[in-house]
Amino acid sequence: MSNSSYQKGRGAQLNVHNRFLKDIHEQRDDFLEFCRISGEEPTKNTTERIPIFPKSIVNKVTSPDVGMHYSLNPYQGCEHGCIYCYARNAHEFWGYSAGRDFEQKILFKKDAPLLLEKLLQKKSWKAETIVLSGNTDCYQPIERDLKLTRACLQVFLKYRDPVGIITKNALILRDLDVLLELNALGLVGINISITSLEESTRRLLEPRTASVQKRLKAIETLSKAGIPVNAMLAPIIPGINSHELLTLAKAVSDHGARSFGFTVVRLNGAIGEIFTDWLHKAMPDKAAKVLSLIAQCHDGKLNDSRFGSRMKGDGAVAEQIHQMVQLAKAKYFKGKSFPKLRTDLHEAYKDGQLKLF
Repeated sequence: MSNSSYQKGRGAQLNVHNRFLKDIHEQRDDFLEFCRISGEEPTKNTTERIPIFPKSIVNKVTSPDVGMHYSLNPYQGCEHGCIYCYARNAHEFWGYSAGRDFEQKILFKKDAPLLLEKLLQKKSWKAETIVLSGNTDCYQPIERDLKLTRACLQVFLKYRDPVGIITKNALILRDLDVLLELNALGLVGINISITSLEESTRRLLEPRTASVQKRLKAIETLSKAGIPVNAMLAPIIPGINSHELLTLAKAVSDHGARSFGFTVVRLNGAIGEIFTDWLHKAMPDKAAKVLSLIAQCHDGKLNDSRFGSRMKGDGAVAEQIHQMVQLAKAKYFKGKSFPKLRTDLHEAYKDGQLKLF
C-alpha cells in the first residue's frame, strides 16, 4: 500500500461518471498540482446527510437469487464505504456517482416508519418477511442519531409482521430490547455480514464498518439471547479473502451463528471501475492477480448478470470456493438450521391492536 494517492478512511478513491448524466466532471492535473502546492485537499472528505421524501418505503424484490421478496431501506448511500458494494450503482438514480458520492452523500427517509405503518395497515397486505435492508446498511453511522431503523422495528412489533435484518454494524445491539420482543413471537432473523478475520483486510475493504471482533461479539450476544443469526460470508474475493473461508465459517459457528451464506464477488455496473482503481491503489502488488481470478469466476469478465450464476460464479476458481463452502457446512454447521419466521400473527393486529372478535 505504498501508493501515496490512496486515501485512508474511504472505500472508493474517485467519483466515476454517472451513466445517466450528460456532463462529465473530472479533476485536471493542473488543478491537483495547485492543490498540492497550496496545501489544500482537492475534494472534501465530509459526509452530507440529505432528506428525501418517497411515497412508499417497501420494495418488491423480483430477482430470483437474492433470498428475499420485500426490502425496506431507510437510507440510500452508505458511509461504511465497502468497496465491492453492489448497491453503489443505485446512487446513480439519485443523480450522484457510485464512487465517493455513495459513501459521502447519505439520503435518509425520515417518514420511513410512518410509510411502513401505512403499508401494514392495508387490507391487501399479507404478512411476509420484509428485510432491513436489501440495499444499504440500516445500521450505518447515521442510524445512531436518526434511529429510523429502531422506529421501523417498533412498527413491525406493533403489527406483528416478520422482519429480517442485514448489517455489518454492532450498533444493532442497541436495539436488543426490541429484538428480544420480536424474537419471543418468532418474528425476527438477523444476518451479520463478516468478510474477513484480518483487521487489516477489513479496514481496506470496509473502512467505516465495525471491527471484526465487534461483529463476532454481536453474533455471540444475539445468539446467546436466543435470536437466530445467519452469517453472511460475503463477498468471497479470490486472492483477498478466499483463503479465509473455512476459518470464517468456524469463527461464526463458534460464536453461535446457526447458518451461513456466501457470494462470489461480481463487479457489476460502475463497480468494476471503482474496484479496479481502488485495488491498484490499496493493493498494487496483488491487483493483476486478483482481477484475473475474479474474471475466471465470471466467464472471463469482471461482471456476470446471469441469474443463478452471477452471485455464485462458475469455472475452476469458483468451484474450489463451492467445495470449501460444502466442507465448512459439514464440519461446522452440522445439525444447525435457521428457523422460518411466523406470518400467522399479523392479521389479528391489522390496526396495531389484537382483535378479540
